[in-house]
Amino acid sequence: MGLTLDELQLAARNHALPLEALRHDITPIGLHYLLIHFDIPHVDMRTWRLAIDGLVETPLTLTLDDLKARPARTLAVTLECAGNGRAFLEPHVVNQPWLLEAVGTAEWTGTPLAPLLAEAGASSDAVDVVFTGLDRGVQGDVEHDYARALPLADALRDEVLLVYAINGQPLPPQHGFPLRLVVPGWYGMTHVKWLRSITVADTPFDGWQQTVAYHLDEDTPVSRMLPRSLLVPPGIPDFLTRARTLAAGPCMLEGRAWSGHGAIEHVEVSTDGGRTWGHATLAEPVSEFAWRGWSFRWDATPGEHVLSCRATDASGRTQPDEGAWNEGGYCNNAVQRVRVAVS
Repeated sequence: MGLTLDELQLAARNHALPLEALRHDITPIGLHYLLIHFDIPHVDMRTWRLAIDGLVETPLTLTLDDLKARPARTLAVTLECAGNGRAFLEPHVVNQPWLLEAVGTAEWTGTPLAPLLAEAGASSDAVDVVFTGLDRGVQGDVEHDYARALPLADALRDEVLLVYAINGQPLPPQHGFPLRLVVPGWYGMTHVKWLRSITVADTPFDGWQQTVAYHLDEDTPVSRMLPRSLLVPPGIPDFLTRARTLAAGPCMLEGRAWSGHGAIEHVEVSTDGGRTWGHATLAEPVSEFAWRGWSFRWDATPGEHVLSCRATDASGRTQPDEGAWNEGGYCNNAVQRVRVAVS
């Protein structure tokens, strides 16, 4: 696999979760994955306002203090980039070259969106609610503000938040200061950062990030996260290759699993390259919308081993052995494989 200089530049701007950080129930802010499409905008709080407009009876213009004065809610939510796992697909997809680490779980604090839409008098005839950020750039030869939409019914869900804090601290610039959207269960492209407007529309939103990007095929948009389980690689790594070495004997394997289609019901672990599988012990989930810890006792014997894990959620979805290729390299939730040399 060869990476272009453009992809290396993207990889330097964005960063992933070190897999050893899966041990944290709540990801420290500096370890949470980041994908920034364009530039981090400079925000002047003297002039910044959030507009709620479109198909509403009473348009609203709100300061950050206005939003903080409203009822607040804190939710632990797992966010994952839709391109997580892209680098393993063949043929190679030229884009942000994620391996498996584009994920994180934070405690997000903000105010629920639904009461604000009710206060504005959003029409029941609305089709989409459009969220537009301050970040602007060019993608697919089209200059545009980053914007995404949710169907009205999804925008009105209780857990959808307008967020101004992460892990008890104000949003840092890279995470969307002063305000971002958090939509539990959905892939990261939905969680629009640096929000400037929320527009209620009576027609489907046709922005570039909605209709061109983030599709598995022409008729299948990316939406909720597919089930995934990740293993904390055991032992110690080689600096360059990250190849693992481990002493023989009892070893407790551990990791996290999550899905946007319902609770994780079980995680299976293989230590022989997927020939046989055993059931891991599940911990209580961090929250309804966050990953679930798991552990598996392994008696590591000398030799070369390939460790794998796979999750199944309440909808019956299970991780596949191999990911399905698509033009954007999205939703590759194939099982993780970790090679370990035991001596």
